[in-house]
Amino acid sequence: MVMDIHTAHLSFVGGRRRNEDALLFWDASDASCWVVSDGAGGHGNGDLASRIVVETVIAEFRACQEVSSERVSALIQLAQAAVLDVKRESGQDMYATCVVLLVDRQNRRAVWGHVGDSRLYMFREGRLCYQTRDHSLVQNMIDAGYGSIDMIRTHPNRNMLTSAIGNDGELETTVSDQLLSLIEGDTFLLCSDGWWEHVTEQQMEQLLAQESGQCRKWLDAMASVVAHESDRGGDNYSALSVAISAARQPSDDEVTVLVPTHARRNFTA
Repeated sequence: MVMDIHTAHLSFVGGRRRNEDALLFWDASDASCWVVSDGAGGHGNGDLASRIVVETVIAEFRACQEVSSERVSALIQLAQAAVLDVKRESGQDMYATCVVLLVDRQNRRAVWGHVGDSRLYMFREGRLCYQTRDHSLVQNMIDAGYGSIDMIRTHPNRNMLTSAIGNDGELETTVSDQLLSLIEGDTFLLCSDGWWEHVTEQQMEQLLAQESGQCRKWLDAMASVVAHESDRGGDNYSALSVAISAARQPSDDEVTVLVPTHARRNFTA
């Protein structure tokens, strides 16, 4: 018997002309992987960058299903190499953020890592117990004592990143340094900045309780908040929710590609 995992996903174009977010997961009987990427670049190359990131991470994880901090770091570096290869060959300008979650189903353990300002949140017993810290100018300012945490959602330079896939040179990544033992009810949220910028951590907790921990209903409730709070030129917003529940009989390996764009807000940029 292995633990059961419920996954839900949403991705909306917001007020942009195209959706440059990408989501992908591979859920198998022994180990599973989820990844969200937010692309950026001129002439629509951001959507290419994010797609390269998620496809590379999933393909490489399928080839070697090790769940460890070292493996998360390696997957992100492989995505970096893949994007740089396309940049050099095509001359196109493209960048992307990335957040990755790996779960060892047999041993009930998880590990994660990220680059940029796509985030992972973890909730235990309905309470937020962990969230990633952005690789951004504003996060550095807050860490240095030059402002309050409220700046992360309001500062005019909040979208200036200090690390992103596609940058030349050494890539700054943050990876959890040890595997976390999972218990029933643990819930993860992986999302782009267009999502978390308009939903506070308190709202995430409240809506999770309101929807009784049901992944899809929780995402729907948060998406409604984002659609209401963001302006007419708002960013793409995308998220994956992952919830741990009671054990079940293992199933066959399954690959699920998440690329739908919902025109919840059909504005022109």
